[in-house]
Amino acid sequence: MTTESSESTGPTGSAETAEPAAASGGGGARAWLRERSELGVCLLLFALGVLVLTDALTMDVDIAQRGPIGPRTVPFVVGAGLLLVGALLAADVLRGGRGEAEGGEDVDLDEPADWRTVFLLTGVFLGAAVLIGPLGFPIAGALLFWGAAYALGSRHHGRDPLIAAGLSLFTYFVFDNLLGVPLPGGPLMGVL
Repeated sequence: MTTESSESTGPTGSAETAEPAAASGGGGARAWLRERSELGVCLLLFALGVLVLTDALTMDVDIAQRGPIGPRTVPFVVGAGLLLVGALLAADVLRGGRGEAEGGEDVDLDEPADWRTVFLLTGVFLGAAVLIGPLGFPIAGALLFWGAAYALGSRHHGRDPLIAAGLSLFTYFVFDNLLGVPLPGGPLMGVL
């Protein structure tokens, strides 16, 4: 006794063949690109990597700032990283890899946007940009880091300002002393 698979036969009982997706879409190249839309992200990563590397190569560096680590080091690392990630992503996409659809793990798409957080972060960034000249980076950076933590929901009023101040001073010393990128010290210039 044999059984026939209902999947391979149509209503008339004859076997149907599936048409390729490219032939049904009309434009083979367009359908191929639509199935590999992640290549657009690869192109964006390549363009950003080339832009960052070009900017790093054309950067004016004082002879006193040359050394193993200087102002060009970070842009070179970031630009090379962008090119590497773009190449790896392109290779994965061309081998058939596809990104997973957004699952919305803990995101409720029916809830409205949290505009309060957006406006608080915007205000913190604009405030830091205005205050960096008169107050210097260590103070403006500490206010930026503390304000961003507060806007994003942290309510540890004793701990957050201390962490923000430490992070700001660390960032100031790394950029000003190690990388040779002068940042405004403000009133703390003589102390630091």
